[in-house]
Amino acid sequence: MAYTNSSLVSYTKLSPNHSGQRTHSIDRITPHCVVGQLTAESICGCFTSPSREASCNYGIGKDGKIALCVEEKNRSWCSSSSANDQRAVTIECASDLNHPYAMTTAVYNSLVKLCTDICKRNGKKKLLWLGDKNKTLNYSPKSDEMVLTVHRWFANKSCPGDWLYSRLGDLASKVTAALGGSSSGSTGSVLYRVRKSWSDVKSQKGAFNNLDNAKKCADSNAGCSVFDESGKVVYTGKQSGSGGSGGSFLVQVTATDLNIRKGPGTNYAKTGKYTGKGVFTITEVKSGTGSTAGWGKLKSGAGWISLDYCKRL
Repeated sequence: MAYTNSSLVSYTKLSPNHSGQRTHSIDRITPHCVVGQLTAESICGCFTSPSREASCNYGIGKDGKIALCVEEKNRSWCSSSSANDQRAVTIECASDLNHPYAMTTAVYNSLVKLCTDICKRNGKKKLLWLGDKNKTLNYSPKSDEMVLTVHRWFANKSCPGDWLYSRLGDLASKVTAALGGSSSGSTGSVLYRVRKSWSDVKSQKGAFNNLDNAKKCADSNAGCSVFDESGKVVYTGKQSGSGGSGGSFLVQVTATDLNIRKGPGTNYAKTGKYTGKGVFTITEVKSGTGSTAGWGKLKSGAGWISLDYCKRL
C-alpha cells in the first residue's frame, strides 16, 4: 500500500533509527510517555543520534505540537518489540517526570486528533482498546479496525504511565466517534477495573466490560472497589477493608491538612476541620467532584474526605 504521513505535523526531524519499510500493514497504534514535559522539537532531538538506538514515528510536545521523527512507512524502534513496531504507529507524548506521568490537555487533545488522522488515512473506522495483553495480541483486527497497544506489555516499564493508561478507553471512544464508527457491542468498550485503589495497579483483580461482573469480583475480594476508566469509584465491594465491619476499611491519610467536607465532593462545604496524618476508618465510598479515587465517609461521622490523599490498608 502507499503510506502517507499526517498533515497535522508542524515540525519534521527524521531519525536515522529505523528498520526501513514495514513488513506488516498498520493496524496498531502505540502511545508512549516520553517522561518529561518536552517540546516537539526536543522529542525529535532525542532520536537524532544512531547511538541512541531508539525512535518513534511521531512526537507530541507539551503544547500539543506534533512532530514527525520516523515516516509512517518505516518501522520505528519504540516498543521493545519488533513484531509490534512493524505494525504499529508509535507516538511519544510529553509527560510529567514522575508517576502517574500526567499529560497536558493540549497533548491529549492532539493525541486524539493524530490517532483519528492515522486511522482515517489507513482506512480504519474504529480504534479499539481491549485492555488486556493476551487478548489484544491474540486478536485479529478486522479490516476497518485499529488496535491500541502499550509498551509495558513488551518490557518491564510503566509506559505510557497510569495517567494515559487509564484513559485509553476514552481515547478509543473519542477517536471512533470522530471516525463516525460505533463502539457499541465491540471489545473496545469501557472497562471496569477491580482494585484496592486506583493508584495501586498491582492490586488489580480483573478488568471487565460488564459492570455486574466487575461488582461480583469486587465482592469476592476484600478491600477492592470497581473503578471506571477515569479512575472514579463506581462500586465498593461488600467485603471491603480490614479491621472494619459492614463494608468499612482503613486508610492511611498522607496529607497534613486534608479537608473534611459535609458531602462527597468539592461542591460540598468544608466542615472547617482537618484529619491530619493518621489511620481512619471509612464506612462508605461515593464518586464525586474533585476526586478521582472517590470520597470516603469517616466512621466518626465528621464528614467525607478525598481518597486521592489516602492509602488503603
